[in-house]
Amino acid sequence: MSIGIVIITYNRPDDALELAQNISQLQQVTPLCSEVIFVNNQSTVPYTELETFIAQHPQLPFRYFKTAENLGVSRGRNFAIQQSTAPYLVFLDDDALFKNLDALQYIQQIFTEWVIESNRPTGIISFKVYYHSTGELQKTAFAHKQFERRKDWHHFQTGYFVGCAHAIHRDVFEKTGYYPTNFFYGMEEYDLSYRAIDAGFDIVYDDRVVILHKESPLGRQPNNEKLRGMWVNKSKVAWKFLPRIYFFTTAIMWSFEYLKKTGFHLPGWVKGWMEIVRIPGSEKRKPINKKGLAYLKKVEARLYY
Repeated sequence: MSIGIVIITYNRPDDALELAQNISQLQQVTPLCSEVIFVNNQSTVPYTELETFIAQHPQLPFRYFKTAENLGVSRGRNFAIQQSTAPYLVFLDDDALFKNLDALQYIQQIFTEWVIESNRPTGIISFKVYYHSTGELQKTAFAHKQFERRKDWHHFQTGYFVGCAHAIHRDVFEKTGYYPTNFFYGMEEYDLSYRAIDAGFDIVYDDRVVILHKESPLGRQPNNEKLRGMWVNKSKVAWKFLPRIYFFTTAIMWSFEYLKKTGFHLPGWVKGWMEIVRIPGSEKRKPINKKGLAYLKKVEARLYY
């Protein structure tokens, strides 16, 4: 038993219950999966039905935690990682489901195959994600910016992973540390991706694990504060890990994106720039090494934005 599944859930008890039921139906779930960790991130609604389902299935490796505060995405995942022991950890959003019930059989295989192919350890896998409501491939959950070119590819190396559905080898956390704790919402995956690449790991996309995501095809509509956080966090990532020019291009182009998506919300735009100008003085640069930059160039990563 080598796979752990991690779900951070907040105020979506029905979705969390359906995901628990979905996991219970996976093929070979008990020999392949050693732990399924649900972290209730201090939800304000009851999770009685999920708790009852877990109690009624003691033969399945469910573990349920409720935190004392809303830890956000990064700290919530860090909390779950610290409770886990499995060498391979699968992270799913609480509004996601496994489409192929044989998914667990492929995870360890994908990690192993890519080591043989690229001669670098595979640290992170990003899965194939469809919209639950329409069955369309979710562009925003595709692990490369060249969506039209690569959408039919079965597998490839890439420069980042998508948070809603991925797997991470425990070696990544042991060598790079956990998710950044100062990222409450957005871009924490890029931070961990660049640290993993710098440590010599591959990040791969593979379509043998398929996920259905209940996010609307119209996309989630983050509020102004979350959009500003995404802009600032992406600029932090560029400053810490990439050549300096990408910090400037990221900050400028995301500022336009913020204005576009918020209907020119100028108070938030000014506040965002005030946070960004402080980044060089508050965030230590840890540039990716030459091999890491060569890897990003090889996989055609988009770095300027």
